[in-house]
Amino acid sequence: MKEPSSLDGPLEQMNRGRRAITTMHADHNWQDLIWYEAPRENPDLPEVYVYTDRISYAPGEHVCFHASATAAHWHLEIYKDGHRMRLVHRTDQLRGVFTETPKDAYKSGCNWPVAYRWRLDDLTPSGFYQVRAICARPDGSEFVQHHFFVVRPTSRTRSGQILHVLPTATWTAYNDWGGANHYIGVEGLERNQPSPVLSLHRPWTRGMVWVPDAAPRFCTPVPAPNTPPRYEAKEWAYANGFGFFYASSGWAQYDRHFAVWAEREGYAFDTITQTDLHYHPELLSDYSCVVIVGHDEYWTREMRLAMEDFVELGGHLARFGANFYWQIRLEDGGGRQVCYKTRAHLDDPIRDTSEKYLLTTAWEDRRINWPGTSTVGVNGLGGVYASWGGFVARGARGFTVYRPEHWIFARTDLGYGDLFGAEARIFGYEVDGVDYTFRDGLPFPTGRDGAPLDIEIIAMSPAVNAETDALGVTFAPYIGNREQHDKAAMVFGEVTPETLAKSRNGSGMIVSMHRGHGQILTAASCEWVMGLKRGCFYTEQITKNILDRFTS
Repeated sequence: MKEPSSLDGPLEQMNRGRRAITTMHADHNWQDLIWYEAPRENPDLPEVYVYTDRISYAPGEHVCFHASATAAHWHLEIYKDGHRMRLVHRTDQLRGVFTETPKDAYKSGCNWPVAYRWRLDDLTPSGFYQVRAICARPDGSEFVQHHFFVVRPTSRTRSGQILHVLPTATWTAYNDWGGANHYIGVEGLERNQPSPVLSLHRPWTRGMVWVPDAAPRFCTPVPAPNTPPRYEAKEWAYANGFGFFYASSGWAQYDRHFAVWAEREGYAFDTITQTDLHYHPELLSDYSCVVIVGHDEYWTREMRLAMEDFVELGGHLARFGANFYWQIRLEDGGGRQVCYKTRAHLDDPIRDTSEKYLLTTAWEDRRINWPGTSTVGVNGLGGVYASWGGFVARGARGFTVYRPEHWIFARTDLGYGDLFGAEARIFGYEVDGVDYTFRDGLPFPTGRDGAPLDIEIIAMSPAVNAETDALGVTFAPYIGNREQHDKAAMVFGEVTPETLAKSRNGSGMIVSMHRGHGQILTAASCEWVMGLKRGCFYTEQITKNILDRFTS
């Protein structure tokens, strides 16, 4: 369904919320330039913001919409999103009630009153439901804010053998609405730090639920020689009033593309969130295949154990996504997410307790030492970046085939050394891999990073943990070599020339791994979904081969 034509123009979008902006100097990087969305709270500029009391619901439950509005009246529309988006509920003439937003809403929640309740039918189908809160403006235009909730399946509403798990913990990590996320923000004495604690009781920043089709992605075409790296998604977001991280995570840029493609191709699937995976792991038992796509960076220990048990007992995990990186904790029934990241060993409250195994740091951090390979077949620190900015800027943008005899390549006519997906730019922006070596022209895991030796590396391409020098051209890097230093410190315990050398280069891979009675197939690239969106024959056929086999 087309978005209402009365959306804000670019200049108006830039002014729709408060932004904290710092000047970017030549020796700074892109993450020194910060803006975020928050209400203007100006009665002369009508607006309405909405969030729901939970991230997912079962059929028959009430969805509670909390709101704050400077508009006298507003209305609410709810759509079941997908290949054929359809309106399922609308209510008009809701009275606007203004409630001030706390300065620390990003971690404490907005605490707005309930403005509307809607009961789901007992047979409401599982899926992603897009919420639009809309109010009129004096000039005749409309202010539109997007939110969402998920309806999880029941035995009465289950539609097939595929369960689509949305990586909502990663969405939360990138949601900077109200002033902060796990990357940037206004936390701390100088109000310039990210927040290790994030609330789900707040809206989603602009661009995570809906973006225009023309919105840029991280992975761009190969740049011309001797030109500085570009970060077009950031430039576009700044110019058009979208979130700083709109292209990094969320339904709009990643999971929706799979859902639309799968529906169009006739695959029946149900949908849950990672919060459901954490608190309701029993939902997995009704399915033969779990699918995860896009940017899949943050997991709890409970989520991992649930997924490993599912595969061990004969389930199949098809993961068309990447960046398996951080351990998190969920608190307050899933309403609060905690991740201290590289400072966990200093700041995480459980660091010196009997629960220090829940330290919210990287899975490959020597203090946790639970590599992602046991759950998804690859490691987050085995990547990480490719095909954008200064990260392998002129790389393949697709996967090179090394084991063409594998069943995933049936009916593709791909051979050893062939490259696929480059035209659709399916390789990037973050990828996962394992430590490997070549024997007789074939890649094999070394096991030095904790990867099981029986992992089968099917295809791969290079990635890096640091931006390359741009041939003497002055440019503002995205993160420079910070990730390289972080990996050296977390994995090796010290930052030296030797550990930095071990921490710079990596790869993104397609791997296959058996676990117990089940199997894991990971195409470890966030941008795999672009092969489905852009009609790449090879990406589509490989995806079909995996889904068909895992549901047969």
